[in-house]
Amino acid sequence: MRVPVRNMAGETVGEVDLRDEIFGIEPNEAVMHQALVRQLANARLGTHKVKTRSEVDGGGRKPWRQKGTGRARQGSTRAPHWKGGGRVGGPVPRSYSQRMNRKMRRLALCSALSAKTAEEQLLVMDRLDLPEPKTKEFVAFLGRLNVNSSALVLLPEANVNVELSARNLPNVKTVRANCLSVRDVLGYGHLIVPVAAIDMLHTKLGGVE
Repeated sequence: MRVPVRNMAGETVGEVDLRDEIFGIEPNEAVMHQALVRQLANARLGTHKVKTRSEVDGGGRKPWRQKGTGRARQGSTRAPHWKGGGRVGGPVPRSYSQRMNRKMRRLALCSALSAKTAEEQLLVMDRLDLPEPKTKEFVAFLGRLNVNSSALVLLPEANVNVELSARNLPNVKTVRANCLSVRDVLGYGHLIVPVAAIDMLHTKLGGVE
């Protein structure tokens, strides 16, 4: 598969070959969904906690004697039906993490990249650099590419000028190519990728790590 390569002015300056097994497969929606749910679940802290009757303060003394008062017998004011008492069946700390084998993770990411390519939302650049960190210049760059929606910018390595220029834009995110995830690809409209990052994706996804 060959796609056009653009420069910083938005002009087409050539073409690049994309590997069909990464950018040209039939997207597997079920695996993409599973990978996305897994990533969201693994981001949960699971630190929620309620106190049971053995953990709340007070209640060590029987509130009144067992018989002769006309009231129901009670053993502690920290029982669940008392105000300030313990909770029954409430949440406790737990892990929400899910596991997914490497072949499925690779298939999910390749499916997401293939979907972007099929929808013509993959924009390949010959290079991606700015002389200084300036948000105005980055907005003008997006305008030259006709990117009116959100965008995910893939970088082959650290690029301070680009990262700082895009940081204040709410609908733009920069991410290193070796850290790309399904959530990032599916969460943004256009995918802006320099040729150097394409090469990294070919190496990363060319086989099961």
